[in-house]
Amino acid sequence: MSHRAGRTRWRRFAVVLVPGVAACATVGIAMAQGVLAASFFISGQKFQVAADKLTARGFSLYGMVDVTREHQLVPVVVSGFRHATVDGLCQSVVVDVPVLGTQTLRLTGGTGRPAEASNLFIDATSESVGEANFGGLDIGVAQGAVTKGPIRSGDRNSRFFDPDGVAQQSLSTTLNDVRVTAVAVSAGTFNIPGLRLRVEQGNHSCF
Repeated sequence: MSHRAGRTRWRRFAVVLVPGVAACATVGIAMAQGVLAASFFISGQKFQVAADKLTARGFSLYGMVDVTREHQLVPVVVSGFRHATVDGLCQSVVVDVPVLGTQTLRLTGGTGRPAEASNLFIDATSESVGEANFGGLDIGVAQGAVTKGPIRSGDRNSRFFDPDGVAQQSLSTTLNDVRVTAVAVSAGTFNIPGLRLRVEQGNHSCF
């Protein structure tokens, strides 16, 4: 996995900045992104999401395809969590800004007290976990038969969702040292204690 976030043009900086600021303002947002594949285009910019520990009740893992405004198709693996607590959350994106050079937009939180999310979905192009523990695990279940973890409502109605495709589900999971390269993150609610958003000179990506 690359240890540097993807780089992009300055005009795309706002694509990541605006959702981050919105999260700071609401802290416990109803993002209405449960219809990700059907309702909006992704920017296509990859960013990093990291966590020291993620504990969840109701976990699912399945394949999907997201779409950019230019109608480019981006294959992703969707990790769904019905209810999750996140310790040591970090999100970052590195951009090259004309004149100013390399800048990092970095969001952190959940250090003293864990962040909590419901119906959390991470659309990833790559991910790694230092240690994973599952309870009530099923591997090879059909995507259309997943019941232990959440499936985004919009995904079920997407032309890219294969009800006979291979999925994974579990009643519970604990993931340590989580490292994800993602193109989208959505949640029904996301409460982040101690949330901090800052722009820093140079490369200060999460991992």
